[in-house]
Parts: sequence; C-alpha cells; structure tokens
Amino acid sequence: MADTAYLMISGATTAYRAPEFVAALSARFARVITVQTPNAMRLISPHDLRRIPNNQLVESYFDARILPRPTPGPVLFAPCNFNSLNKLAGGVADNLALSIVAEMIGFGQPVVVALSLNEPLFAHPIVRESVATLARWGVTVVEPQDVGQGLTMAPTDVVLKAFFARAVTGG
Repeated sequence: MADTAYLMISGATTAYRAPEFVAALSARFARVITVQTPNAMRLISPHDLRRIPNNQLVESYFDARILPRPTPGPVLFAPCNFNSLNKLAGGVADNLALSIVAEMIGFGQPVVVALSLNEPLFAHPIVRESVATLARWGVTVVEPQDVGQGLTMAPTDVVLKAFFARAVTGG
C-alpha cells in the first residue's frame, strides 16, 4: 500500500465531515494530503483543516509537498458535488483538487468519489453519464444515500469501506 493518500473536498454541504476522513486516512497512511476546491473553502476553513494532526493541507500548485508532481497514491474525493463530478468526468482540471485527481487516474491509482448530491441533482441525466465515464476509467463512485433526511453523501463508514477496499487492493 502507498504511504501517501489524498483527500479532495468539494463545496458540498457535507464538507464538514472532512475531519472524519482525515482521521481515518491518517490511521493507515504516513501522509495525508488534503486539497479543497475553491468552493469548499467557503464551507470548511483551511485553518480548521491545518489544525488536524497528520493532515497536510496543500493550497497551491507550488507547494513543495506536491512538486514537481504529486506522489502517486490513492484518492478519496469526499464530498464530491455535482460540479466537481461533471468536471472530472469531462476531463476538466481547472483547480488543484481536480488536477491531482486527474493525474492519479492517469497514474492508475485507486480513486474513490463519494457523491454528495440531493435528489434533483442526482436525477439529472448528466450524472448517470459522468458516473459511467468514471467507472470506465476505473474510478469507484459511492452514490448518495437517504439516511432519513433526503439524499446526501453516504455515511462515513460506507465511504471509508469503499476507499480502503480500493486502496488495499490497488484496483
């Protein structure tokens, strides 16, 4: 298993769950590198993420921890919102988080995307196309679940089970 894991956070209302993911990844990997999309920074403070033990928050393409290019390692993209899902499936890498995920797909690294979508967005026709595209590329997509208050990102344990199954097997 790799010694570096990545956590990508998009601007979904479930971004507040990021510390749970960092803690779980930190228990299994020597390095956890966390990257937020620009919209995620509006929902969870970079300051709060920097304070999590064993978490290395990267905010720039020029951060020495990812130069000259990110070290190959598994990626957990949680939460992944509608915008990030469709950009990723469309090959758009217009922010650091999407760029790193695209590189890891290119490296053949395990990538798990946990969708955080409400009912209307999950029902949008482009979502099925994007999920199918990512699946063809070998990406595992954890679909949103209704745990009593409408669709949202699957419970943390469900997301982590999918991630560790991919990260351990490498595929």
